[in-house]
Amino acid sequence: MDLPGVPSSVLEALQAAARSLGIPRLALVGGVVRDQMLHQRYGRVWSGVPDLDWVVEGDAAALVAELDRRLGSKRISCVQEHGAFGTVAFQLDGIPLDLATARQEHYPAPAENPVVRVGTLQADLARRDFTINAMALDLVTGELIDLHHGQEDLASGQFRFLHAGSVQDDPTRAIRAARYAARLGFQLAQESSEQIRSTVHQWPWAWGHGDAALTAPPALASRLRMELERLLEREPWPQALDLLEQWQALLLLDPQLQQDPGRMQRLHWAQRLGLPLMPALLMGAADPVAVAQRLQIPGRQQQWLQQCVALCDWLVKTPPPLEATPSIWSTALEQQGWPPEAVALAVTLRPKQWKPLLRWWGRWRTIQAPQTARELIAAGWQPGPGIGEELRRQRSAAQDRSR
Repeated sequence: MDLPGVPSSVLEALQAAARSLGIPRLALVGGVVRDQMLHQRYGRVWSGVPDLDWVVEGDAAALVAELDRRLGSKRISCVQEHGAFGTVAFQLDGIPLDLATARQEHYPAPAENPVVRVGTLQADLARRDFTINAMALDLVTGELIDLHHGQEDLASGQFRFLHAGSVQDDPTRAIRAARYAARLGFQLAQESSEQIRSTVHQWPWAWGHGDAALTAPPALASRLRMELERLLEREPWPQALDLLEQWQALLLLDPQLQQDPGRMQRLHWAQRLGLPLMPALLMGAADPVAVAQRLQIPGRQQQWLQQCVALCDWLVKTPPPLEATPSIWSTALEQQGWPPEAVALAVTLRPKQWKPLLRWWGRWRTIQAPQTARELIAAGWQPGPGIGEELRRQRSAAQDRSR
């Protein structure tokens, strides 16, 4: 086995420890197997290995203990054991590794968290999402294990779900599909994209449709948020979101987001203004605050959405005239208490007042009076409310000169 950037001594140490314990399977799994094959067989650029995920048919914690016995603390460090199944994270010669005992799972109900128990490597691979992610390199035997024809899909530049119930079991796999398709430039197999469409439309728990919304599993909401965050922060999101729209998978979030012509404009403006993309995406929902609460996005971002909704309502009802001076716009916005992020979020919607909003966000709010209170007192002003009024007057004049 050859992994770019991973010393052979690391692999040899793992192999020797596994054989000494009689472990039948110690397999490298996940995206690194896929990416190694894309690199070696098809010339894809190797992007490095952030971590190495291994599945053990046996006791993962016992294997790490054997490594520590053989190699000592100079080579084995940062050992952390997690979960009932003995998942162990550690470093070997400074290389981050994750070992997990092989497991199998089943979903007691659509979109619920799975029930997991100890299993075989074959059962563990069947838990995966796509054929191209369900391959393994067995360090004990040197065998490439490909039970779901992932190599064929790599060769054809496509990928597919492992079985017909994949999306029903875990609807977040639709978002993951868009992430991989955008990153790798692959096509989702036709039957898999149809699985997304049919499953989403058959949901008995579709949010936003009366009492059925009450049956949406809370665990699903947090998983959707995490997948969306990965998509928006790490992937070519314009392509990924277009694919989700094409597959009608944005219905997972909100029906109005599935038909959202302003999405790309909002997100590009949000990126330009340095805003997180999640609230800008959700501003296209029928009720952005309700969707944000359901997905449990960070509290500050929920507040920005609430404030932006209120700001947009204010812009319709009682804003200053469009041609009003910078000081009038600044005073009006600041009296309402809108934070800069909420104003910037409103800019992404491009209301007719977007230019004064953008100018306040980018320039007017940072302008200060040319004198300080201390300087006014030194010039003979008496301490009191008059100083505050003079500072406000000077600031307004400076703002108006900035036009």
